[in-house]
Amino acid sequence: MNRTTAAVRVAAVAALTGLAACTSSGAPDGPEAGHTASAPAALPALRTAERSTHQAGTARVRSTTVMGSQLSLTADGLLAWRDGLSGSLTLRYTGGTAATTMRGLGVTSMQARYLHDAYYARMGDAFAAKTGGRHWLRYGYEDLKSLGGGADLAEQMRSTTPDQSVRLLLDSEDVRAVGEETVDGRAATHYSGTVAVGDVTDAGLRQRLQSAGVTGESLDIWIDEKNLLVKKVEKSSAAGGKVTQTAHYSDYGVTVAVRRPPAADTQDFKALLSQSGTNPS
Repeated sequence: MNRTTAAVRVAAVAALTGLAACTSSGAPDGPEAGHTASAPAALPALRTAERSTHQAGTARVRSTTVMGSQLSLTADGLLAWRDGLSGSLTLRYTGGTAATTMRGLGVTSMQARYLHDAYYARMGDAFAAKTGGRHWLRYGYEDLKSLGGGADLAEQMRSTTPDQSVRLLLDSEDVRAVGEETVDGRAATHYSGTVAVGDVTDAGLRQRLQSAGVTGESLDIWIDEKNLLVKKVEKSSAAGGKVTQTAHYSDYGVTVAVRRPPAADTQDFKALLSQSGTNPS
């Protein structure tokens, strides 16, 4: 596999990883004994937070992700989920073998735009010079099956929303309220728990976690006085090593308008791999 082909695959993984950090689940080590409320007391508040976060529809998000020694990155941007998932994130490679691959091609960050049928990654001038002068790579969700995403990846992408972090914690048998804290200047209640993936009731979320090789997670979330998710921290183990993701949410209800990049400046990733003689599967 040549370096350009490797970078095309890294860009796909990075865009999916950055989105997952902003929208799926999360949590660090459990709280100390003596500082928790019982699970039954936490559940009604979490159900309210799930509904409120879902109904908000849009938010500004910023996150960090570390995937063992393979990849670490940050993501910052806007997401909308009222009518399927869409949004735009700026991803910055901060470490790992994947970041080394991208830096070798002059790429240290990229913009990812998520639409209902595909997402687009803008790779920069240096990369475009190696791929016919086009700056954007298009990844159709159906085409991503060839990268190991699974047959239901398109539906999983469309159903991914920040309220799933709250929904996932509702499936925890040890969910608890830790206490009141301040997050990004806002008063918030901290909830914590662990989740066995086999116990996740949402089929799409369960399949996405299983496809990533995750068997269980620890998850912490913070809910503000408006019953909105303001922070999540997730820790899990997968085939590539330990994964830690932290995301912050603000500006709920912000306007999100995502434009499809110009066709003349866009290269389809599957076609690019075919031109290079690489089997995408």
